[in-house]
Parts: sequence; structure tokens; C-alpha cells
Amino acid sequence: MVETIVLRVNPAKPDIGALEKAAQAIREGGLVAFPTETVYGLGASAFNEDAVRRIYYVKGRPLDNPIIVHICDYDQLSIVSSRVPEIVYKLIKRFWPGPLTLLLPKSLLVPYAVTAGLETVAVRMPAHPIALELIRLSETPIAAPSANISGKPSPTRGEHVIRDLYSKVEVIIDGGETLYGVESTIINLLVDPPILLRPGAYPVEDIENVLGVKILIPEFARGLSEAERTLAPGMKHRHYAPDTPLVLVESRDYVDMSKLIGKVRELVETYKSMGMRVAVIASSETISNYKDLNVEIIELGPRSNTFIVAKKLFNILRGIDELNVGVAIVEGFEDKGLGLAIMNRLRKASTTRYIV
Repeated sequence: MVETIVLRVNPAKPDIGALEKAAQAIREGGLVAFPTETVYGLGASAFNEDAVRRIYYVKGRPLDNPIIVHICDYDQLSIVSSRVPEIVYKLIKRFWPGPLTLLLPKSLLVPYAVTAGLETVAVRMPAHPIALELIRLSETPIAAPSANISGKPSPTRGEHVIRDLYSKVEVIIDGGETLYGVESTIINLLVDPPILLRPGAYPVEDIENVLGVKILIPEFARGLSEAERTLAPGMKHRHYAPDTPLVLVESRDYVDMSKLIGKVRELVETYKSMGMRVAVIASSETISNYKDLNVEIIELGPRSNTFIVAKKLFNILRGIDELNVGVAIVEGFEDKGLGLAIMNRLRKASTTRYIV
């Protein structure tokens, strides 16, 4: 049991005094949960091996799952990576600070506890005033996975972190709701062509436009399989899952939604005939098709604006377990643009998938 301090900090005007308390905890080998523009992170000094190992213990995180290193300036980039390829500068000039993580050769200063024994390290510069100031005040890059119990939906609000990690970490910084609601996009630029390791808040198409080359999207990045080798977070192991069984219904044609809607309705009646209470998670465009079914209905957002869907996704997945239903059925989305990240999360969170 750890005595946890909760600091409520306004991201529009961060309290430096409060953040200095959190930075002191980092410098002393403690763990600090903090907001980023994507999800909340659970941070420790990237150079403190014992503190990093404690992150794995507190989260119940598999030891073969590397941790992203967060930096606040380009000087720190040269400290955590032994070599930064020229192509990297092309991307970071456009996308940093922001939700883009790049796989780079690690420096000798980065312990293998951070990289899960690999010679590569995943690095990003967050676009959040609290995160950047915390790293600066801590005077060290911060290693941080999402601030939740492993396997559960990532936290997008301070209350999520408090629920998961209170009495387990030294400091929780509550900076309100995060901007994107899904994690960063992870790209491996050390191979040709570049490979998407995890889809995230930056769509692959935007990154391809800057690079001028196509990025390879393997099956594991779509959430359709597990990677044989874990080079970065999110490639292996079940993630993002509520305790309630989640049934994902995908469509081969998201222009004509009739088959998808029909399958969801069919599944609702099947589960209800088994005496189960059912929840349906649907898009704004289709939600009216389920209002006659006497089920819990949750609106995920419009298909025309997947930014809203991504922002709401993890909060909705966390809320399913509070509905007291036996099963939840969720509609799929076209896996293009931000939809690729949404479907990666839904496929990894689901217990059953149907394609119609």
C-alpha cells in the first residue's frame, strides 16, 4: 500500500508548484500518473531500472511488452537514442510534439527493462502542457505506458486512473479528459518500407503524405492477429477489454449498413432469448434502428467524424461493466484513417467477432 497524492492541475495553466511535487517523486524513484494528449500515462524515470520494473508490477504488465519513452526536447532524443536516421527528422519536424511514436536504436543509458530486452526504444514527444512540464521539471525522459491495469481499457480521465491505481503509485495528476482518447501511432522507420506497429491518433495516410512512401500495415496492426515479436506496445496480448463479453459486428460494406444492423438485431434477440441483458453500442447514424429492442443503448459517435468516436471509445468500454448487462454488442467501423485505430482497439477488446 502506497500513500497516493492526487494533484488536480489545469492544463490551460499548469501549477508549477504542484508539478514540482510530482517531478520530485520521479527523481526519487516514484511512479507518477499524468495526462497526455492521447491517454493517461504511468511514468517513471526512463533511467531508473528499479522504478521501471515497478511499473510492470503495478500494472500487471507482461515483461515482454516494451514501454514508450517520453521526451520534452530534442536534446533528450539524442540521449535516449544512439542513432537518429535522417528520415526521422522529416517526421518529427511535422508531427512532434504529438501522438507519433518512433522506433529507434536505444542508447546505453536506456535500461533493458524499458525496452523489454530489445536494442530498440520507442520514443515520442507528447503534445500536452502538463506532460511536457513534468518531464522538464523531472530532468529526465519519462518511461510511461498507459496508466491502467494491463488488459483493461486505457484511461482518458483522471477518475479512471484513480479507480485503477490509487494506493499503488505515489502521485496521480488529474488534468481532466484527454484530447484524442486513443494512444499514439507507432512506426518502425528502421526497415524499408516503414512498418506500422500500432495505429493511433495520427492516421497512417497523414504520415505517408509526409514521408512520400507507403507504410506497410501488417495483420497485427489491424488487430487481426498477434505479432510474433513485440517491438512496441500494443502488438501482442489482449488489450482494452471490459470484463463484460464484447461482441463486435463488422461489415464488408459500410455504405450499405443494412446487413450489419440486421446482424446486431439478430444477436440481440438471441442473447435475450437466453435470459441475458444486452447493451448495444452503435454509431449516431444507426442508433435509431435499435430503440425498439428494449436494450441498453450507447451512442459511440458519428461515422462521419471518427475523431469523436475515438475520443469516446475507452470511456464507453470502461462504462460497460457498470451497466450490469450480460453481453455488449458493438458496431464496427471502416478501418481507414482514424478508423484503423478504432478497429484495432475494438478487435483486441472483443471476445467474439462477426463479419457480414
